[in-house]
Amino acid sequence: MGEMIVAHDISHGLNASQQVRTDGLQRRGTIVCSDLTADDVGDPTALPGLLDQIGGPVEKFIADGAYDGTPTRDLSATRFGEIVEVIIPPPKTAVASPQSVLVPSVRDRHIAEIQTKGRMAWQKSTGYNKRSRAETQMGRWKAVIGPKLKARHFDNQKTEAKIGVRVLNRVTELGRPKFERVA
Repeated sequence: MGEMIVAHDISHGLNASQQVRTDGLQRRGTIVCSDLTADDVGDPTALPGLLDQIGGPVEKFIADGAYDGTPTRDLSATRFGEIVEVIIPPPKTAVASPQSVLVPSVRDRHIAEIQTKGRMAWQKSTGYNKRSRAETQMGRWKAVIGPKLKARHFDNQKTEAKIGVRVLNRVTELGRPKFERVA
């Protein structure tokens, strides 16, 4: 059974030229891939390197609007197959493609649903609201690891970010209850 990937980046508090990008497997709540990039590297540009770190099937790919576009959708289909469900909110000004009447794409269907039911209903029906768990994970990053990297050199900062991911995953693992049936 596949997992759900949530793409997120944390740049608040880092130097103006850095972003820690993470993708998490939602079922386990852990971060499975991460990278520290320069600020001029856009989210879709960093995505192939992140996806290279993921082993195994993925059922859902949930990302913020920065990933909206054909390259992200094509890349996720190439890496995970056509069955991957890509959930990316289109911008408020998005318009359906010309072929949406005859052969609507997933993005066209998302645009239509947002126009008819509203953005909040779309978030709930697609599962996009589960992205808030990734937001919570990034809040944990700031609380446990801290808002800034301590290392001065970029290579050392990359190492520090990877260590931060491992620490956060361990803390998440330790804090999760295990249920056992007694009867």
